[in-house]
Amino acid sequence: MKTLRDNLWLWGQTPNSHHAGNTYRLPGENKMNAAEGCAFFGIPNCCRVAMGAGPFPPFDEESRQIAHLRQVVWSVIGAGSVSRNEDQDGDLEEVIRQAKLFPNITGAVLDDFLCERRIALYPPERIVNLRRRLNEEVGRHMDLWVVWYDREIDAPVQRYLDICDVITYWTWYGCNLSSLEKYLDRMIAATPGRRRLAGCYMWNYGEKCPLTAEQMQHQLDVYLKYLRSGELEGMILCSNCIADIGLPTVEQTRRWIDRYGDEIIS
Repeated sequence: MKTLRDNLWLWGQTPNSHHAGNTYRLPGENKMNAAEGCAFFGIPNCCRVAMGAGPFPPFDEESRQIAHLRQVVWSVIGAGSVSRNEDQDGDLEEVIRQAKLFPNITGAVLDDFLCERRIALYPPERIVNLRRRLNEEVGRHMDLWVVWYDREIDAPVQRYLDICDVITYWTWYGCNLSSLEKYLDRMIAATPGRRRLAGCYMWNYGEKCPLTAEQMQHQLDVYLKYLRSGELEGMILCSNCIADIGLPTVEQTRRWIDRYGDEIIS
């Protein structure tokens, strides 16, 4: 039996990377790293994702910092600001090496992937081969994760969804949270037999402003409903990069975890 907390993940990224250039109009200063973020929220799993600001291979020190966690998934293709090794399957070689060194690494994620630029670079057969190499060269099962945004819900991405083991769904635009259940139902219908997790933003990145308390609560309420029904396996908090800058939505989320974290959901 697993609790809700067992199925919570942190979207772990390099401190201050969300503040770079002040693109998202975030307040404050971020110093909290991924390991500290997991401790802060009291959650046992981390998706460690490369940004343009780092980390850069080798990832040994980053993996050591989160070696105590239950599960870690590294980005094999990082955020949209990462363009290194695109002709060589991104950071695949390094993620394979890390997984051989750290047994708590259980998968790899394709971040910011289902956009026109990256789909043009990575036809489906290339992702099939990436997934094959990941499993064969690590020598144990490794899940391939992918990020799917609300803004991509109508994009022709089914072939990629069918290749991946785990689908993570994210609402980039806070205004779309009012229709969250409709979006989730479409995501679920498109991903039969797949594991599904919901990305949970605590800032409105798409509209570059705070999420209201009402938007945040609606998001948490909907995710709780789908977690209880089993249609979602888990939830991913984004992220340590905004957890220490004084956002009310962060404390709202921590209270929600305190209230429901020990509830049995599977």
